[in-house]
Amino acid sequence: MTISAGSRFGPYEIVEPIGSGGMGEVFKARDTRLDRDVAVKVLAESVALNEKLLQRFEREAKVISSLNHPNICVLHDIGNQDG
Repeated sequence: MTISAGSRFGPYEIVEPIGSGGMGEVFKARDTRLDRDVAVKVLAESVALNEKLLQRFEREAKVISSLNHPNICVLHDIGNQDG
């Protein structure tokens, strides 16, 4: 999947790439509902199709969402786009 500026994931509009790593790519995006900048992580296809890695990603998201500290990012949303 090619992701470029202007691509949409629900209410999130991609602005530009930030970086990439072992599980996927991270993009600067705009939350069009709340008019704020966010980071959107898009899983690599190899991760998204691997049930074990997908479960790991979801576990990490749940743990991160339970944390509250000024030096830790806030998780606002998790979802699935086009399967």
